[in-house]
Amino acid sequence: MQIEFYKYQGTGNDFVMIDNRSEFFPKEDVKLVERLCDRRFGIGADGLILLENDAETDFKMVYYNSDGNESSMCGNGGRCLVAFANQLGVIKDKTTFIATDGLHHATVNNDSIVSLQMIDVDEVQKKDSYTFLNTGSPHHVQIVDDLEHYNVKENGAAIRYGELYGQKGSNINFVKKINDSEFSLRTYERGVEDETLACGTGATAVAIAMNATGQTDKTSIDINVEGGKLAVSFDKLGEHFTNVFLIGPAKFVFKGSIEI
Repeated sequence: MQIEFYKYQGTGNDFVMIDNRSEFFPKEDVKLVERLCDRRFGIGADGLILLENDAETDFKMVYYNSDGNESSMCGNGGRCLVAFANQLGVIKDKTTFIATDGLHHATVNNDSIVSLQMIDVDEVQKKDSYTFLNTGSPHHVQIVDDLEHYNVKENGAAIRYGELYGQKGSNINFVKKINDSEFSLRTYERGVEDETLACGTGATAVAIAMNATGQTDKTSIDINVEGGKLAVSFDKLGEHFTNVFLIGPAKFVFKGSIEI
């Protein structure tokens, strides 16, 4: 069977997009998803996303990591899916859609900048050397020296597979403070099992963690990732973070078809 796909990227975090409103895609075929995401034997991507019909919102997001398994929320993937829905004519400049972690509101402008509302964060676990929080996906946030030369894959894997997070693991974020309004980030992504050029839920987690731990009092923060720049804004009410938005580019790369 030939399937049509679209390739999108958000600050280098890249995704295979499939319009599955007719429900033709074999969603339980883990090996197929893994092959499509393979950079040597398939299309190549950090993840695969299905756009599906939903009775109460504009569309449904179904996200798979590159290991073929359906996963928790992907922020950059969500932003790219909004741009994809816009390209398909499913939405115009505003949308509400459903994902694994609930409802999301988003806007997209003519420059392909997507602003995506993330879930509220009600708990930030502050430890001596790291912070842990869930922004739709679990995130470990840790400030390190010499971020530019840090071995993200080796050190990220050690924490991800270590005793701290057990079998489920966590995404691991290493951070450098530039100033009160700007931080740099490199992320080891669970399910990709490698460093990615960007991670949207990770950027969101870093912005909130840096505020929660007193590294900044800003509520609008720029995050430098390996693939570009993202911005995160939020309202802070005590220890609760609401109206959380992840903002950045979501670019169409190419369209194609592949035999499955």
